[in-house]
Amino acid sequence: MTASVERRRFDDPDETRRFLDKGRTDVVRLGGQTIGRLRLEPGWVWSEHVGPALGTTVCRESHLRYVISGRMAVTMEDGTEVEFAPGDLVSIPPGHDGRTVGDEPCVLLDLTGLGHDREPS
Repeated sequence: MTASVERRRFDDPDETRRFLDKGRTDVVRLGGQTIGRLRLEPGWVWSEHVGPALGTTVCRESHLRYVISGRMAVTMEDGTEVEFAPGDLVSIPPGHDGRTVGDEPCVLLDLTGLGHDREPS
């Protein structure tokens, strides 16, 4: 049996998940994994733009993310806040709210956390 190499591009995603007027996630399934490229516009807040559709105020998924551009902040349920910048590789546990920081869109890769729910966090 010969293994085959898979190659995909976010320009041709399996699906695009949009949330209101503040961003989207292009989702690609590759090698048995679900990977997303998120573009979160200035003013995007998870609890306002995603949470209502899921009936919760915090994201219950864990994420492994890589920030390409822009900035994002995550606030945990205990009040701890961490801000991410381009080049950061971040592990985020369940129980968080997220938001863009500043006037630039935040573009990042979500390497885990998109396979279970239908909305980005």
